[in-house]
Amino acid sequence: MMNDKYYYNNLINPLSMKSIPTKRFTKSTTLLFMFFAAVSLLSSCASYDKIPYFQDLSRQQITSENISNYNMLTIQPEDRISISVNSVNPEAAAVFNNNVPNAGTTSDNPVYGYVVDKKGEVNLPLVGIVKVAGLTTDQVSAQLQQQLTAYLNRPTVSVRVVNFKVAVLGDVMRPNIYHSESERLTVTEALSLAGDLNITAKRDDIILVREIEGKRTYIPIDLTSKKIFESPYFYLRSNDLIFVQPSKEKLSTINTGYQKASLIISALSLLAISISLFTN
Repeated sequence: MMNDKYYYNNLINPLSMKSIPTKRFTKSTTLLFMFFAAVSLLSSCASYDKIPYFQDLSRQQITSENISNYNMLTIQPEDRISISVNSVNPEAAAVFNNNVPNAGTTSDNPVYGYVVDKKGEVNLPLVGIVKVAGLTTDQVSAQLQQQLTAYLNRPTVSVRVVNFKVAVLGDVMRPNIYHSESERLTVTEALSLAGDLNITAKRDDIILVREIEGKRTYIPIDLTSKKIFESPYFYLRSNDLIFVQPSKEKLSTINTGYQKASLIISALSLLAISISLFTN
C-alpha cells in the first residue's frame, strides 16, 4: 500500500507512469456535466400548473350548475339569413324562398340568403322592408309567419343565420376562420375546431374581440378556471375573434426547433465520448 508521500508525489507528477489520470478525469467530469446540463435544458418547459384547464373544478365528485348565461343569437347588420317558407300551396310559397344565388355570385361559389343591410333590414317579395336586426331567428320567423298569412294559407317560416363565423388566431394548432351551421357556438368549441391550444399557449391570457353596437371590445378569458362556463362571453357571436397569447416558451420553441435536435445529438455524442474516455 502506497504511503501518503508516494501517493502525493505521483499525483502531481504528470511524467509518472503510475500517476492518476487527473486530466482525463477532469475532462470526463466536464463532459458529463455538459451532458446533464443539455438534458436538463431539453426537459425544461412551461410550468405544469399553468397547463391544465378548469383547475378549480372538482375532480373527486360530480358537480352541476344551472346555465344562466346563454342568450340566443340576435341578427346583426351584414348578417346573411336564410328564409324558408312553406304553406298548403308550395308554389305560392316559393316566391318567398331565397333558394337561388344572390346577384353577382358565380355558380362555383353561390351565395344564398338575404343580406341584412346597415339599417338592420331585409327586403322580401310582397312583404317589403322587414326590420330583423336585434331579433332572434325565432322572433323573425314568428313575425314573418304572421305577415305572410295575408298571402299564404297556413304558412310556416324557418329563419337561420347562414354566415356565422369566428376567427381563431395565435398559439393554436390550426388558426383559421371557422364557419358554423349552428347559432350556438362556445369558446371551447371554437378552440376545439382550431385543434386546441398548443402546449406553449397561455391558457390564462386569451382575448376575445367582439364588435358591439359600433364599438370594438376586448374581453380577457381564463381557461384555467371553470368560471369561463359562467361568463356572458362563453357563447360566441358571429364575427368574434379569439386570440390565444403565446408564452415565452413559444419563442424558444420556434427559435430552437432545429436546435433541440442538435442538442439531442450533441448530448448523445457527449455521452458516447464520456463512455469512451472511461473505458479506454
